[in-house]
Amino acid sequence: MTDKLKLDTLLTRVGRDPQSHYGAVNTPVVRTSTVIHPDVASYESVDPNDYKAMRYGTLGTPTTFALEDAIARLEGGHAAVALPSGLAAISAALCAFAKSGDHLLISDSVYGPTREFCERRLKPFGVEVEYYDPLISSGISALIRPNTAAVFCEAPGSLTFEMQDIPAIAAAAHAKNVPVLADNTWGTPYFFQSFEHGVDVSIHAATKYIVGHADALLGVIVTTEPYWLKVRRCVADFGFCVSPEDCYLALRGLRTLGVRLKHQMESALEVARWLTTRPEVLRVLYPALESDPGHALWKRDFSGAASLFSVILKPVARESVAVLIDALKVFSIGVSWGGYESLAIRADVRKIRSATRWNPGGPLIRLHIGLEDPDDLIADLEQALARMNAPA
Repeated sequence: MTDKLKLDTLLTRVGRDPQSHYGAVNTPVVRTSTVIHPDVASYESVDPNDYKAMRYGTLGTPTTFALEDAIARLEGGHAAVALPSGLAAISAALCAFAKSGDHLLISDSVYGPTREFCERRLKPFGVEVEYYDPLISSGISALIRPNTAAVFCEAPGSLTFEMQDIPAIAAAAHAKNVPVLADNTWGTPYFFQSFEHGVDVSIHAATKYIVGHADALLGVIVTTEPYWLKVRRCVADFGFCVSPEDCYLALRGLRTLGVRLKHQMESALEVARWLTTRPEVLRVLYPALESDPGHALWKRDFSGAASLFSVILKPVARESVAVLIDALKVFSIGVSWGGYESLAIRADVRKIRSATRWNPGGPLIRLHIGLEDPDDLIADLEQALARMNAPA
């Protein structure tokens, strides 16, 4: 019955069982390292492949299990595992598949720390990492080799927001028995159902929209059944474990995920559309805009859009961009996103790309739209642009 409910209703129900906790509406925080057993037989009979049994604190407590079950059910996966950060989830997922002598295909528009992990850790261990054009679609088939261990996707791309045709990539990869991993932090289980589009392993920086309040660091990996033990054992081998307090905060964040995402999307669209009218703006990189090159793919595969996008300004001095950002009063300057607060940073990805050339035509500013009134955000941007345009 529960899984037939719509997502907004599921968000209020998954990951909790009040009658198992004396009627408490929220799953309580269970903290422990040691788990004791009544006798030798029960201690020795624990299945080492049962990662939902209480065995030791690093493998989870009822609070951890509640969050993992909730996210797996929301996204339609077999099972999930929580990790201490989004990057921990990315690195563990990649290491579950790649070993020395293997070949990995990674989107050229991938999250910067993902690329750094591949360059600094996987390559020195003998893994060959090849970056591909995020717009390659089914053409990725030509890049797959006999030793290709996985294809890693991220839609839309980090900072540059290209939409990937994940179903086409997945079909091509699966035709050669290669699994598909995807960073679904932007889409979340609410706006993008990874497994319905061919993904085998879905990865989330739950720090962002799932936690939603900028107060906890968390990552989550969700898998299909064939890859569950491979991934879960790798996480256990690394010793990654998560505070039950952080899992509790993520469960709390889940309850309002739909309300927050829909509100933030509406605000983001209002701000983005206003920015497209400004003479200082060359273009806005946001798949939810009708003018965006990836809009058709986004509309086909996603049910909504996160409130993170980038703005390309017309050519202007680097110092002028700093003046603009420093002048913001409602927006703050800071990394991360997905919380209640609006953020702005500048970035330059031209030196990062290797498989594709990125020549935007002007400086890039990434904006995260929080829960503030969009009129106030627009007014803040307007006064900051005026400050940038003012004579020195």
